[in-house]
Amino acid sequence: MTDIDLFEAETAVLANANDVLASDAAGADDYRVALRDLVQGYGQLMRESRRLIARSDRTERELNLLNSRLRQLSDELDYKARHDNLTGALNRGAVFDLAHRFLEDSSLSLIVLDIDFFKRINDEFGHPAGDVVIRELVNRLRKSLDGKGEIGRVGGEEFTVLLRNVSLDEAVQLAEKVRLAIAGELFSCLPSRAVTASFGVSWSQAGSDFEDAYARADAALYQAKHGGRNRVERDGPALA
Repeated sequence: MTDIDLFEAETAVLANANDVLASDAAGADDYRVALRDLVQGYGQLMRESRRLIARSDRTERELNLLNSRLRQLSDELDYKARHDNLTGALNRGAVFDLAHRFLEDSSLSLIVLDIDFFKRINDEFGHPAGDVVIRELVNRLRKSLDGKGEIGRVGGEEFTVLLRNVSLDEAVQLAEKVRLAIAGELFSCLPSRAVTASFGVSWSQAGSDFEDAYARADAALYQAKHGGRNRVERDGPALA
């Protein structure tokens, strides 16, 4: 395949000027013509260079914008893959992954909570109202925890809080604070009915199995449900 010379015309003009310069027989007219052609060729070359540079700059800006958008889309996809669409809390898979990582080198307190009689709320007020209750509950969780722990939604009306390097006693106190934040004031979306939740809390040392920690917290939640609901139950005595 023959290579295309993008500067074929300019090369010919330069070669002709060199021939005139090297010729002993060249006269003033020859020099004038060669100079004119050189000036025209140089002007054309400058215009093309500017055009190519402008196109290159524009292409670079477009590529930078495209890369920025791709990074944004990648971040959005990563966020959606790890978070619950309704509440913005971590989803079940993200909770379990994070808990496993925490337990590799840290102790972990786990709070599991479940909205009491949530099916009745859906049946009486409709699923859209139930969704609003879930969102408001997560907002109260965030506010009462004040930045402590990682909040996740692991089921329809079931939530978890991961508390890294937090003792069982402190985790129970935090769970009680959350319980009061939920039960202590009527939800704006459901002013005619109180919303409460039941809580189970477990503690695990570093290197423990998260599935076991979750099972123990869930068993404590079961005790809270069968002990009258709207209460906090702990898994055994304080271990930290």
